Amino acid sequence: MKKLLFQFDTDPQPSAFDTIVAYDGGADHVIGYGGLSPENVTALVEGTIFTRTPKEKKNTAIFVGGSDMAAGQKLFKAVQKHFFPGFQVSVMLDSNGSNTTAAAAVAKLASSGRLAGKKAVILAGTGPVGQRAAAMLVKEGAEVSLTSRYMERAVTACGEIKSRFGVDLTPVEAFDNNARAKAIENAQIVFATGAAGVELLTADQWQHNKTIEMLADANATPPLGIGGIEVMDKGNERDGKIIWGAIGFGVLKLALHRACIAKLFEDNKQVFDAENIFALAKEMA
Repeated sequence: MKKLLFQFDTDPQPSAFDTIVAYDGGADHVIGYGGLSPENVTALVEGTIFTRTPKEKKNTAIFVGGSDMAAGQKLFKAVQKHFFPGFQVSVMLDSNGSNTTAAAAVAKLASSGRLAGKKAVILAGTGPVGQRAAAMLVKEGAEVSLTSRYMERAVTACGEIKSRFGVDLTPVEAFDNNARAKAIENAQIVFATGAAGVELLTADQWQHNKTIEMLADANATPPLGIGGIEVMDKGNERDGKIIWGAIGFGVLKLALHRACIAKLFEDNKQVFDAENIFALAKEMA
């Protein structure tokens, strides 16, 4: 029996990246649908749960993706509302790759040193990866601040994280590089999650900071988010600090994504969101 993965995307076109990783993760066939929302997904979900017998349902799974995490979360919940005992399939949420990317980065930071009790700053952290990483760091015992160019955005993001994960963060307004350098003055951990091709810190703004122990940068597009970091840095020590570049922890991100896909087909009751994706990332790291 074929392992079928239904790719439910909130964007008009399903992600090619997610389709490729789905095949690499063990799906025999990937069926992609774009432009999905809680209002139009019912018939598709019913098609997945009312076909195969209970023992065969493990061969059908749903992946929720798209570039918008808020929309993805709503779709993810809507999909599961149609499940009932004996009629459900495994499902995974990874809008914008945020769960797997954040989980891989934080797991690699955790493998490099203690996170509990440390002060961590997520630079430009209002996006999906930044929000997920912030929550994971707090769950590991770190004291986390999240920066944005505008305080309103930082406050909103921290509120959304609080609502979803029940954790508290400190919002910080940091409009430019100098403000971000000030925001990390007393930090031990710095993770840049800004837009591609935007430098958030120069090398000089962190190299001489004696409190920083670890840095990670999710940006793989030049210029990188943190100057002086290399995209291939894989736990390298530089200027007395442990450095992780986007490709450095991206290897784990891809392996993690594939592993989650494979686990979807182990039975029909898997639900993969931030918490259990991060738990798996720590095992793999």
